[in-house]
Amino acid sequence: MKHVKFLLQLLVASLLLSLQPARADGVEDLLVAINRDDRGGVRRLLERGVDPNALDAKGRNGLSFALLNDSLAAAEVLLADPKVDVNRLNAAGESPLMIAALRGNLDWCKRLVARGAKVNHDGWSALHYAASGPNAAIVDWLIGLGANVEGRSPNGTTPLMMAARYGPEDAVDRLLAARAEIRATNEQDLNAVDFARLGGRESLMRRLARLLPAQ
Repeated sequence: MKHVKFLLQLLVASLLLSLQPARADGVEDLLVAINRDDRGGVRRLLERGVDPNALDAKGRNGLSFALLNDSLAAAEVLLADPKVDVNRLNAAGESPLMIAALRGNLDWCKRLVARGAKVNHDGWSALHYAASGPNAAIVDWLIGLGANVEGRSPNGTTPLMMAARYGPEDAVDRLLAARAEIRATNEQDLNAVDFARLGGRESLMRRLARLLPAQ
């Protein structure tokens, strides 16, 4: 009888524990589940009350981390949570849209914007990240949504500069077609031609240099 009573007490204690809000460190568990792309684990943690927008000790938040990590099953669960903030920045100032753009995932970019993700952002923007990524179609799409082609990072870098160093040449061409200013310089007095040179892209550097007005 005592044994049965003890088991009942354990059962009640377990049920009460499961009904309690998630611990403050539940975000760490959430990031582990996201890293594993564990759809069920992410869902259970959210149901327990883990904040999908909280930052972990490294300054990462769930949705941005899921997209960066290509944990798309986990990202599906997070996006479906009505509490998720699609404009939540991580400690590096990156939004989920910026990460999706960097990863070249146009489908997820569209889904985030449909949920209210902001296209323009002070400082580093989704267009900067798209220009650095592998998919020039995202650059085109963001420009079509009104992305600022002359947006400046905190040190004055433009999307065209980023494309010249890191992105596909198609991204450079689409930014130029949208009248991105090739003469613009950042705080280090570097322009898009300099960025192409720093990226070791000699052919692109020469092509861009020919577009500069004669001194």
